[in-house]
Amino acid sequence: MAGYWQRIQQQGQQLLKRTFDRHLRLAVTGLSRSGKTAFITSLVNQLLEGTHSQQLPFFEVIQDDRLLGVRRVQQPHPEVASFRYDLALQSLSGDQPEWPEPTKGLSEIRLALRFLPATGLSSWLAEPVTLLLDIVDYPGEWLLDLPMLEQSFASWSEQQWALLNQAPRLELASDWLNRVAALDFNEATDDQLIRELAEQYTTLIQRFRVELGLHFLQPGRFLLPGEMKGAPILNFFPIPVTSQDKKTSDSLLAELTRRYDSYCEQVVKRFYKEHFAQVDRQIVLADCLQPLNAGPGSFNDLQLALEQIAESFSYGKSSFLTRLFSPKIDRLLFVATKADHVTPDQHGHLVGLLAELVQGIKRHVRFDGITVESMALASIRATQAGFCDYQGKQIPAIEGYQLTDRSLLTLFPGEVPGSPPKADYWQKKPFQFVEFFPPAKQLNQPLPHIRMDQALDFLLGDKLQ
Repeated sequence: MAGYWQRIQQQGQQLLKRTFDRHLRLAVTGLSRSGKTAFITSLVNQLLEGTHSQQLPFFEVIQDDRLLGVRRVQQPHPEVASFRYDLALQSLSGDQPEWPEPTKGLSEIRLALRFLPATGLSSWLAEPVTLLLDIVDYPGEWLLDLPMLEQSFASWSEQQWALLNQAPRLELASDWLNRVAALDFNEATDDQLIRELAEQYTTLIQRFRVELGLHFLQPGRFLLPGEMKGAPILNFFPIPVTSQDKKTSDSLLAELTRRYDSYCEQVVKRFYKEHFAQVDRQIVLADCLQPLNAGPGSFNDLQLALEQIAESFSYGKSSFLTRLFSPKIDRLLFVATKADHVTPDQHGHLVGLLAELVQGIKRHVRFDGITVESMALASIRATQAGFCDYQGKQIPAIEGYQLTDRSLLTLFPGEVPGSPPKADYWQKKPFQFVEFFPPAKQLNQPLPHIRMDQALDFLLGDKLQ
């Protein structure tokens, strides 16, 4: 009974904090390999270790000397895995630092930020207050399932079938497409056949990601099933639209439809309602550099994936009542990650490229009164910028230890296009994206970064006034 009343008291305290705007839930979203784990690690590290340094010159609450301290506190959902911050720091420490392991499941971490308000009654009383910040991390693969909630099995199949029949997917998918197109979906269901074709489809989308560098791959749980590995609910696949005219209760079509509907209801919808319906702020991370290496198919697929992601979240200004019962995202930040992998003179182009990719989304959310920004940053800076001599001239360059063999490399990676590239860009291939190892974490020093302070100020600054 004591535990019951303790939970009631904790829930009441959280409700009170939301009422007075002292609780913020931040969703760190993005596609696989966009740098979510590195971003959260750096964000937590900057707050815990960088609050009395010059590492965050554009984070207003620090420059005003109003941030009294930050500490990790008990997370709100004990049934959810904790974000492995200590393990990430361990990976970044030592003589041979490694990038932290990417997200393989849902996790969260809560920070308590103690500060002196600049406005309001508390500022007159010089009373410190506390902002609770919940940071949610989850696999990028799962994120791409959210658009399926607005689609029937027929409409989802139509969308996926069209993509499969286009370049760059078609060459790898042709044999599987021919086999599925030859089926009679009005025949009696066959569990073994469904499982076999679903496994082949899973292998196919895995190849799309590895060999083609594609991003818009559904269902996401097929790529990273977690505890659902081998479950029948993951055994379905898209089919031709012409196969969906008739449907008896025991047909192959009916069974595929049931499994798709169950997947959306029991997996995607449940996940969304439990963890993302209460999000207040959102950051969308995108690696725009790797698609420039991979080619136009990968780049166009990145744009499609970003559009699908943003449409899945609820936007709108939060009033007093909506913050209590139906919070909506009121600030949205789009980030081009790995800005340290290009020279500083290319950062503006990188931001421009990302802004072009999401311009339709930004127009939509701005119409709803949402504050939205785009920026380029490096959560953990892996290179040093400078100049090198080339044919008797000084040109911009970056230097770091490349991921392939840890050798020190100095190069000018090339020019980043400030807008989606034209056909001649892909023919010239003027860009060389190279991945680097992170620097070793220095004891009692925050992680090196580019513009994490600006990101923090945009996402949290108004709540720390």
